[in-house]
Amino acid sequence: MARYLISFPDGAMTFPKEEMPDVARAAHAVTAEAKEAGVWVFSAGLVTQVPSVVATDGTVTDGPYPETKEHLGGFAVVEVGSRQEALEWAAKIAAACRCAQEVYELLPDSE
Repeated sequence: MARYLISFPDGAMTFPKEEMPDVARAAHAVTAEAKEAGVWVFSAGLVTQVPSVVATDGTVTDGPYPETKEHLGGFAVVEVGSRQEALEWAAKIAAACRCAQEVYELLPDSE
């Protein structure tokens, strides 16, 4: 089993605000389905912000690069048997949230 990060950039959800309750219901339904299937690990939405970068010497700067225009808006982590299965969950999340999703395989735990 491998873990996959399924994410979308901040600002990707561009539907009218009055549709948010429908989107929330659809997203919660996918979450419930993934939990029932035993593949759900964790998810979160992120507050719109410029991230802080902490260097190895402790120096703190705002944002990784001044030219960066996109930041992470939210993510889910699933643990599944194949990349294809991760892509299938990403498709369900994309449909529910009404925005494209990016899929990344996470490195395995070193334990």
